[in-house]
Amino acid sequence: MKQFVVIGLGRFGSSIAQALSEKGFDVLAIDEDEERIKEMEGIVSQSIVMDATDEKGLKELGITDFDTAIVSMGETIEDSIMITLSLKEMGLRKVIVKAKSELHSKILRKVGADRIIFPEREMAERLAESIASPKIFDFIELSKTYGIIEMVVPKRLVNKTLSELKMREKFRVSVIAIKRKLPFTLPDGSTDFKEEIIVGPGGDDEVISGDVLIMLGKNENLEKIEKL
Repeated sequence: MKQFVVIGLGRFGSSIAQALSEKGFDVLAIDEDEERIKEMEGIVSQSIVMDATDEKGLKELGITDFDTAIVSMGETIEDSIMITLSLKEMGLRKVIVKAKSELHSKILRKVGADRIIFPEREMAERLAESIASPKIFDFIELSKTYGIIEMVVPKRLVNKTLSELKMREKFRVSVIAIKRKLPFTLPDGSTDFKEEIIVGPGGDDEVISGDVLIMLGKNENLEKIEKL
């Protein structure tokens, strides 16, 4: 089971911690505010009052055993930068950080943040879905009802044409594009890859292993595809 640590329990941090917990994942919540921690008791697997800028304290918690950290520090930019740097230096595999500005975002990338988020642009529920599933590359919410997802093609759909898959009939979603990496030979004889995008694929287009499908549909139907 994947394990997540959420550092900073403001409105966004609390929302993402709860969303991940509801999906059945182990979540450790950390905040300096005792009241915020009490509010998360019974919701997340574990909640701890501590200063997350304390690198020694994080190590003692076994933070490197977690798959992903979400840093959601709303008070100071400096704290989020220092915590991100510490987590990456400790070897945490994936660190997702809430940014307050484009400049903040640039600095976070410099210190190793794997993904930068602006909460006002992303719903916590959809973010939880995307980071919990490595198949999902991106999600765009078009409205409260419709969205677009970009995901690696599930194994059960490989080596079939779109006509054979019958995505509209079976899942009520439309494949609007296919991303594919194609090998080519460099002048020195080595192999590299270039990305091809098939826009508006037809029924005769075959889906192969490694393809990324871009699909449009109702959110409830897209969620069913994610579970294939």
